Amino acid sequence: MSALNYKHLHYFWVVAKSGGVSKAAERLHLTPQSISGQLGVLEEALATQLFRRVGRTLELTDAGRMVLGYAEEIFVLGEELQEALRQQPASRSMQFRVGIADMVAKSVAYQLLEPAMRIDEKPRLQCREGRLDSLLGELAVHRLDLVIADRPMPSRLNVRGFSHMLGECGLTFLAAPALAAQHNGDFPQLLDGAPLLLPGEDAAVRPKLMRWLDAQRIRPRIVGEFDDSALLNAFGKEGAGIYAVPSTIAELIQTQAGSVLLGHTEAVTEQFYAISTERRLTHPAVLAISEAARLQMFSASV
Repeated sequence: MSALNYKHLHYFWVVAKSGGVSKAAERLHLTPQSISGQLGVLEEALATQLFRRVGRTLELTDAGRMVLGYAEEIFVLGEELQEALRQQPASRSMQFRVGIADMVAKSVAYQLLEPAMRIDEKPRLQCREGRLDSLLGELAVHRLDLVIADRPMPSRLNVRGFSHMLGECGLTFLAAPALAAQHNGDFPQLLDGAPLLLPGEDAAVRPKLMRWLDAQRIRPRIVGEFDDSALLNAFGKEGAGIYAVPSTIAELIQTQAGSVLLGHTEAVTEQFYAISTERRLTHPAVLAISEAARLQMFSASV
């Protein structure tokens, strides 16, 4: 079947709604002959008869009634769209669809995205959380405008995208008060033999953390591994183990969780990236995120 001609479908819809070719011709400011000819072209394209003549009137066939149902939805929706555009031009918001990789701390994600909500053309923010590979697939088909991740885009993926580093920071180690009281020696030696919560294998910071612990000859007792940063922090807050958070949000997490600061290191850094389909950032919301990250969140390390 050839591609559907919506102009011809519109003529059919008007004829069916008007009750005949003559009335439709008056409404469309066309000749009856032109309307009849276009209906014939549509029937040929659809390979089905839409009207049958009964005396001097036209009557829809079964196929015609089905086509009319679809045409009704199509053109009524089109009229609603035009009306919405006419009546509410000022209320339309720019859509800003962001994917957030699982291992990016939620407080970091908020601090990164919050500046986008303060630009003049305030966007309607849509956030989606998931595994990085899945989010990059959504980015590739333009279902997302941006992905916030803890690593640049993997080279193994056949996805067109560009990684823009937002900043990096060290790690701060926290523990619930009761657990902290049991491990109050010098840092980082106090981690030796202590229960430790680790980010999952997908986290970019994990291998760097493990290499650092090994270099310090520290052997913690791994009691949990988590693919989601919020779940890791929740277990840490409840005293299941010592946990590390990005230093840029350590004070906030410490206050919220009531945890105790054990120490921090700059020898292990966590990085954050904005991945987009733009080589040069132009989206106003993304520009706001990039500038705020550089000047505020990571100004000491970028």
